[in-house]
Amino acid sequence: MNEKVENLILEHLRVMRADIASINDEIRGIRSEMRSMKQHMAGFMTHEINQDGDIAELKVRMDRIEKRLELSDD
Repeated sequence: MNEKVENLILEHLRVMRADIASINDEIRGIRSEMRSMKQHMAGFMTHEINQDGDIAELKVRMDRIEKRLELSDD
């Protein structure tokens, strides 16, 4: 093969390698962001579950109060 052709091919391969490295860096960044988002969502869901439990507990207490005051529709 001609030396100019070989050099041209090598130059293209170097550019491709640099592009792939850049893409890999971007993917690492995206993965890091996704991990952070997942952790945030897990915290949010935990908080929501705790609130649901608190609301259920308040409903039970309210039912007891209504029964004691004979305000229930039962």
